[in-house]
Amino acid sequence: MQVEDKAALRARLRSLRADFALTAPALSVPRQFSSLLRPGITVASYLPFAQEADPTPLAEAAYAQGARLVLPHVTGKSAPMRMLVWRPGQPLYAGPRCLRQPHGNADDAVPDIVLTPLLAFDRFGNRLGQGAGYYDRFFADLPAVLRIGVAWSIQRVDQLPVDAWDIPLHAIVTEQGWIDAEPTP
Repeated sequence: MQVEDKAALRARLRSLRADFALTAPALSVPRQFSSLLRPGITVASYLPFAQEADPTPLAEAAYAQGARLVLPHVTGKSAPMRMLVWRPGQPLYAGPRCLRQPHGNADDAVPDIVLTPLLAFDRFGNRLGQGAGYYDRFFADLPAVLRIGVAWSIQRVDQLPVDAWDIPLHAIVTEQGWIDAEPTP
């Protein structure tokens, strides 16, 4: 089977996602995710843009269970992505690439769980992002963090092209539920 290149996949999935997002149902909180939550853990979420699946129900469930929330903070392509403490209702500020993010003077925190946006995923947990590499570089520095993709089911593809720096997800949450990543053959 021939694997579609990343640029073609990004274009195709952006279009598909945009159409689906018009009528997409809200995500539910799967029991597998709820079982991970406990007071004191740190959960990284994100604020969706460009028809990304909205992780708000997952972040709200984590916060309700006593988890600390963090959001990504980006200053530029060459700078590492930081995860900054944020509480619902606190102000957000404009960042690069249409990000809404906490103020740069908020406290840094290392997450236990990272809810991750994506354009496409496959059954092995491989993830195709926007192409800037922020999440892969972040994951490379924290290999033990639990990586959970958040997507629509229509973003699943048979097989993604994988580069040496791509770090797979452990699971994906879609409007259809929880998907455990299969071990890579």
